[in-house]
Amino acid sequence: MKPCLRRIGAMLALLLPLTAAARDSDALRATLDNGLRVVIVRNALAPVVTTQVSYLAGSDEAPAGFPGTAHALEHMMFRGSPGLTRDQLAVIGAGMGGDFNAFTTQGVTSFYFTAPAQDLSVALHIEALRMRGLDLSPAGWAKERGAIEQEVSRDLSDPFYVFNTQLLAAMFKGTPYAHDALGTRPSFNKTTAGLLRTFYQSWYAPNNAILVVAGDVDPQATLGEIKTLFAGIPRKALPQRPDYDFQPVSAGTLHYPTDYPVGVAVLAYRMPGLKAKDYAVADILARVLGSQRADLYGLVPAGKALFAGFQSQFLPRAGIGYAVGAFPKGGDADALLAQMRGILARAAKDGMPADLVDAAKRKAIAQLAFQKNSITGLANAWTNALAFQGARSPEDMAAAYAAVTPAQVDALARSVLDPAHSITAILTPEPSGKPIAGKGFGGAESFASAPQKPVALPAWAQQALGSPELPKSTVHPVQTTLPNGLRLIVQPESISDTVTVLGAVRTQSDLQQPKGQDGVAMVLSGLFNFGTTSLDRLAFRKALDDIAASESAGYEFSVAAPSAHFARAVHLLADNELHPALPEAAFRIVQQQTAQALVGQMETPEYLFQRAIDKALLPAGDPALREATPVAVMKLSYADVKDYYASTFRPDLTTIVVIGKVTPQEAEKVIAAQFGGWRAQGAKPDLDLPPVPPNGPAQQVVPDKTSVQDTVVLVQNTPLSLRDPQRYALTVGNQVLGQGGFASRLWRDLRVKTGLVYGVSSSFDIGRTRSTYRITLGCDPDKVAQARAIALRDLEQMQKVPISSIELKRAQGMLIRRIPLGESSVDAIGGALLYYAQHGLPLDQASIAARQYLAVTAPEIQAAFARYLRPKGFVEVVKGPAPTH
Repeated sequence: MKPCLRRIGAMLALLLPLTAAARDSDALRATLDNGLRVVIVRNALAPVVTTQVSYLAGSDEAPAGFPGTAHALEHMMFRGSPGLTRDQLAVIGAGMGGDFNAFTTQGVTSFYFTAPAQDLSVALHIEALRMRGLDLSPAGWAKERGAIEQEVSRDLSDPFYVFNTQLLAAMFKGTPYAHDALGTRPSFNKTTAGLLRTFYQSWYAPNNAILVVAGDVDPQATLGEIKTLFAGIPRKALPQRPDYDFQPVSAGTLHYPTDYPVGVAVLAYRMPGLKAKDYAVADILARVLGSQRADLYGLVPAGKALFAGFQSQFLPRAGIGYAVGAFPKGGDADALLAQMRGILARAAKDGMPADLVDAAKRKAIAQLAFQKNSITGLANAWTNALAFQGARSPEDMAAAYAAVTPAQVDALARSVLDPAHSITAILTPEPSGKPIAGKGFGGAESFASAPQKPVALPAWAQQALGSPELPKSTVHPVQTTLPNGLRLIVQPESISDTVTVLGAVRTQSDLQQPKGQDGVAMVLSGLFNFGTTSLDRLAFRKALDDIAASESAGYEFSVAAPSAHFARAVHLLADNELHPALPEAAFRIVQQQTAQALVGQMETPEYLFQRAIDKALLPAGDPALREATPVAVMKLSYADVKDYYASTFRPDLTTIVVIGKVTPQEAEKVIAAQFGGWRAQGAKPDLDLPPVPPNGPAQQVVPDKTSVQDTVVLVQNTPLSLRDPQRYALTVGNQVLGQGGFASRLWRDLRVKTGLVYGVSSSFDIGRTRSTYRITLGCDPDKVAQARAIALRDLEQMQKVPISSIELKRAQGMLIRRIPLGESSVDAIGGALLYYAQHGLPLDQASIAARQYLAVTAPEIQAAFARYLRPKGFVEVVKGPAPTH
């Protein structure tokens, strides 16, 4: 029922028996006799389905002293159940080729599959088996504990995560919200398999779960299968849930050092939660305060902050609103905080501008339509509504937003924005030190490799995951080239009443920036936020708000709006892209801000980490080693920026993709009217970087004193290009080695068998003229040498012995099944079409790749790995807490 629940419909739904199904909007609903709530939403954007099972238990329900219990159990859900071993689950999950994962929050733990629609039955079988029972052996937990502790180390290496844990403790003292869902190493060391079993038996029950299925499915047939698989699982008597006795927030200040390039000032306030009757009011308040027309953001174009805005984090029973401002390294945090406090005090005293409240409501309601543009996003929206908000459907929010009044927003602002109950935080950037030479690959560890044995699958999985078939694409774009050289690609979609426009101007600043003008592209990019020659900054933003559009301009540009406003949205986008105001006063501000940001950025571990990789891979004097510095930026003139815009923004280097509820004819007419008069100046430039020679081995360590875990990258140049046919064999082989998720050799050896790492992957970055291959892993410093040795051993094995027929078939299946997933959202479709066009690839490149993947043989993979990769030619760069390797 659109746009909200009708009273009569809601009353009738309450009168239905628990096993009856009721339609609401585009959804088929049911509640089984055992209490399992089911929602099935058909979305035919692509032959893809997402299943999401959410248990209404998280860290809030964890036993005292064991805050990570729900998180630990989430991990153990991937280690097998009666009737489904860990190895079978890993092979099936990987073989489906989709996204197979989970997340834990304070009150909900959610498990999801996104896979080809043909594999729906497989996903449902897995979830039914996991709901029915779980293997929770002490040996399995001992292995998984090592991996989960690596995840803790990873998150503790993020300064904002550590700050957020301190903020939660202060904001929600004495309640379950005082800690997040991650858990701690000491508590995991005390956690036993028996404790996890008790938690599972207490909370993992059908009457404490919600199953959402979204995608290209037959709702009635799907419901029938769900009843067959889940109806026999018995309901349970649930324990008492925790109390939430929120006390008034005590004002205080938190100080925390970070490795960020800039300082961050935060004013945090407690807000209503997702289940509160005034949640919609709180969301609109946060949107108004965060508007680019509001006074907080106004600090940025005024040159008083590098960034400013208002953000929110809503939990089911309470939330946090953040006023955030960024200041340059060495800048005055107190002065910025004083301005932010003044703005919020005036907002509380004088109220919110009524037109900003109306604009926020329009945008919030319009965004509900965009949920249909992604199959996974649609499943998430329903899960959020039912499991987190306690609502009946996502569309409930349309009525709630529409009912919000300026008076309600003003009243909540006065209540929430109370300085006596706010928490102030100052995150100060501090350097971690310069990179130093590493100690080499080291380590003479020898690790025997277990043979790769076939895994017998259950009949329901074996049949589904048989020989992969070429997928049928649902993407059939219409393309044309305007007389000025601009390439237009149109993909009509009727899944929602929206249109998205994505565009890019091909650029290569390392080749295009004149000598001595490094950083000119950065300054130019910052000037597109200052309006157009016909509309100043605020007027331009208001024009976008009037049609509920989201827009960005620059070398990559976009606009998304309701389809009824397509022409107006494109007009505003073109005005910003082709006629930016580029005011000289704004140039001075952006120039200063860019230089200030670079001062801090050039000392951050992340920047030094990437810089160390680039210097080791590239020869001296390579264009890609050009570096924007504060000094170079401050030497730029206003004329330099205007000239750079004129010379680099060209229609014959531009591609625009239009996707949504629009015909190709209408799209071409609108785009031609707005972009057709654009003309290029001068000859079309060559933007291809020259090829690079093979790099030599090198080692570097980049200190990061805020980190408790090492990030390790092994990377090398490889003589590949986007035109090289061998890339298909390498892609299939890399699925076996490190990109195949739970079934990859690196994951098996470094995560499952040894628990040395939380995450590990390998990847090719293939470009027009230069490419790299890298292995990335994160682990404790004392485990790096062992993890590295295993990774290199696995790579060498790919060169010495052909992969097994089982591995080949599995890798091909994963890649083939993944292709429809690339068509399961409007953004994914548009992004892929834009990438293909900008890189000179056919628009049906995914289908071409599928045929090539199926033709690849194991000996071809072995030969390609031997030809293109050098196990002894890696650059090793480690970013971590101590240079001990």
